[in-house]
Amino acid sequence: MSLNPVLTIALDVMGGDQGPFITISSAIMAINHQPNLHLILCGDEIIITEALAQSNISKSILDNHSQLSILATSQVVSMTDKPIVALRTKKDSSMRKALDLVHEGRAQACVSAGNTGALLSMAHFVLKNIPGVERPALISSLPTHDKDKHVFMLDLGANVFCDSHVLYQFGVMGSVMAEQVDGIEKPRIALLNMGEEAIKGSDHIKQAALELSDNKDINYIGFIEGSDIFSNKADVIVCDGFVGNVALKTCEGVARLVYQKSKTAFSASLVAKLFGSLLKPSFKKLFKTMNPDQYNGASLIGLRGIVVKSHGNANSGAFFAAIMEAVKEVERQVPEKIKNSLEHGFSANSDS
Repeated sequence: MSLNPVLTIALDVMGGDQGPFITISSAIMAINHQPNLHLILCGDEIIITEALAQSNISKSILDNHSQLSILATSQVVSMTDKPIVALRTKKDSSMRKALDLVHEGRAQACVSAGNTGALLSMAHFVLKNIPGVERPALISSLPTHDKDKHVFMLDLGANVFCDSHVLYQFGVMGSVMAEQVDGIEKPRIALLNMGEEAIKGSDHIKQAALELSDNKDINYIGFIEGSDIFSNKADVIVCDGFVGNVALKTCEGVARLVYQKSKTAFSASLVAKLFGSLLKPSFKKLFKTMNPDQYNGASLIGLRGIVVKSHGNANSGAFFAAIMEAVKEVERQVPEKIKNSLEHGFSANSDS
């Protein structure tokens, strides 16, 4: 019986609000879960070594470099660094070196919880766009009313404003992502708008709708409103980065608000506590499905390599989810399949 091929992923260990404390514990979770996974830990060697020494990781794994290895770096991209400054002056940072490993073919993906702007700038500079792609986009999955399904949404913050053709490209890329990652045949593509009627929305939204409708390889279903993001009416929802990021953060805030309000309500009185104790297992299961952490890991698609962006304040479970998202995209060769699928889609609409 043949063994599964080794999957190599580079981690920006120093990125995020909590840095190595979270990323290293997540790395250990990942290699325990995925035996054929090799993680390259990019960052301060002393800090990484000390953190590993405090863990329960097997010394043989470190000595043999079978699942964990360290790439020492001398710089860190802070959460307050301006993207252009980080790009020009942080060439030996953990973030840059993780991306370089992907570019050099030594790693198949990069995962970082660091400065989003810096990661987008560096990834674009180091890896370059897939031919024909004007702008890469951040895409992630969100829960829906159907417990067994989720919806992909893009862009989630990489591009503040997008013209009609960029939105069209996002629709094509999102369709490929849903088809390749989730195995959905003819994914339903929708544009996020202020109403479902064709007369509503800005001119560039209306033009994007026309371009998507013209591509017969795309299952474009029309406009969708914000209230229907979780309705399972679409498999992919397309918008610009400003709208997408605001929508995503709003969704996360509402989920946490409902959770806190429920805790308060169930502790308001003796009767409420009694009912709360009876309903606790059901509510715990419900909130687990709504927990944003399990959907952590926005992919920067449209590049010639796999880059997964974790929340900056991710806990170990959330960063682990981001690593596993990278594993899934490596296994399914997402960039290559996007490239192959988009060549026809873009050529068919290049004169739109």
